[in-house]
Amino acid sequence: MAAHCQTVMPAYLRGGRNLSTMTHLPTAGGSVRGASLETDGTTIHRFLGIPYAQPPSGANRFRPPVPALPWTGVLDGTAPGPAAPQNPEAPAPPGARPRLWSEDACLNLNIWTPGTDGPGRPVMVWIHGGAYLLGSNSDGMYDGARLAAAAGAVLVSINYRLGALGFLHLSDLLGPGYEDSSNLALLDQLEALRWVSHNIGAFGGDPRNVTLFGESAGAAAIGTLLGMPASEGLFHRAIMQSGTAERYRQPEDSARISSGFLELCGLDSRSADQLLTLPVERLLAAQAALERHSAAQSFAVPLPFQPTVGTPSLPRPPLESVGDGLNGHVDLLIGTNLNEGSFAVEMRPPSTADPGYPDRAAAVLAGAGIPPSQAPGYTEALARVLSREPSGREVLEAAIADSMYRQPSNRLLAARGQAARTRAGGKNFAYLFTWRSPAMGGKLGACHALDIPFVFRHLDEPVAAFLTRGKAPQSLSDAMSGAWASFAHAGTPDTAGLPWAEYGQERRTMVLDDEPRLEADPRREIREFFDAVRPMPAS
Repeated sequence: MAAHCQTVMPAYLRGGRNLSTMTHLPTAGGSVRGASLETDGTTIHRFLGIPYAQPPSGANRFRPPVPALPWTGVLDGTAPGPAAPQNPEAPAPPGARPRLWSEDACLNLNIWTPGTDGPGRPVMVWIHGGAYLLGSNSDGMYDGARLAAAAGAVLVSINYRLGALGFLHLSDLLGPGYEDSSNLALLDQLEALRWVSHNIGAFGGDPRNVTLFGESAGAAAIGTLLGMPASEGLFHRAIMQSGTAERYRQPEDSARISSGFLELCGLDSRSADQLLTLPVERLLAAQAALERHSAAQSFAVPLPFQPTVGTPSLPRPPLESVGDGLNGHVDLLIGTNLNEGSFAVEMRPPSTADPGYPDRAAAVLAGAGIPPSQAPGYTEALARVLSREPSGREVLEAAIADSMYRQPSNRLLAARGQAARTRAGGKNFAYLFTWRSPAMGGKLGACHALDIPFVFRHLDEPVAAFLTRGKAPQSLSDAMSGAWASFAHAGTPDTAGLPWAEYGQERRTMVLDDEPRLEADPRREIREFFDAVRPMPAS
């Protein structure tokens, strides 16, 4: 069963490239037929919509993924598979077209490869964002052909369950078999990585050199995977773009969300088993109501669904496990955009019920563990960074950026540094993306997700064009995609055109702008404020 929401049509569906059918490629799961295209002077072979798990519907709804069975005949990999069930995005981005979703067939992946023979190439596995509510591996901005060509790597993008189907906490309601229902999206991602480990060699990839990369919720998923015991050995490097290892809930909080969701479905604890057979459209209608309620309660980014700790797959908060050395061998590249909170500030519908900007900022900071009495200290720290008094709007935007993205990134780097002091660990690199969008008269600044088209080399995509207005420096896209490629190949983003030192005790951070530069501990005053008011617990 399927419905539609909005996305930008991928370049390979809009046409304009020279496509030709490939010969069949044998894999461990069966033969697959793909297509070839020329991009940036390189022939890229593309295989789309490959199932990595069995349908997560019927008896498998709200249960961990089951590995895909081998198929007979030849799988048609020339068209993308459906997305996970989701509600339409509102407002839809410019150039939006319907996105097909399917509960039955959503656990699929796409592959772009420069070649299926020769020495194994680095593998880059992309996890899309969308607040754990939206998104697809086939969104136009994630077309991996150009990055695969530039990086000389095999690029994989995956779908995973979203919203209630990926995160609803049902262990108390449905009992055995549903203990991990609130972490299914993450378990889907692990299953996709196992598929990559077993199959990517047939596509020219090296399963011993896998880099996970993702943005927003995709990066938060990676931060969480770093703290999941079952993930060890499935990836060797990680790139987190605007992510965190702290996006989770305790079981009692997740149970409260589930109780409210049941009510919205017209159910209660005695009839909770009807969730297993309700039409998916009913689940999405309840989810939409929950999303609206969450948005009304938040001055930042509403996140009604998150993973749950204290569960079999995620026994401890990820940051604690990372601090104790879990996945310590993984090399990490992590960063944020300067104005991560600008969309939440500029796009929130005006309401007479909203308090003034200082109170909104205090509420956002309180959600990050900063007592309201300490909120004026944050404004003072921001003023020292800016060398002037910030406006109320600036304080709110910065509070969102720091509370949800930048300071959690700093704490993850600190946790990994703590682990490395007691045992050998992977390398750490950091960045701060500061190139400002000219859209909306410059109000958005270096906004959330603006980095994606620079990495994927899609500055001309419709969504990117809305943000960049044709003014994005190609040199910055070249530098970033080159650094991401270098990291996938060798575990360091350092390149001849972009000398990039490890983070280290000096907190060296690459500032990505028209003229990239390495700085020690940028916006130090704000980090010191958070460290003093909300110190990281000892592991």
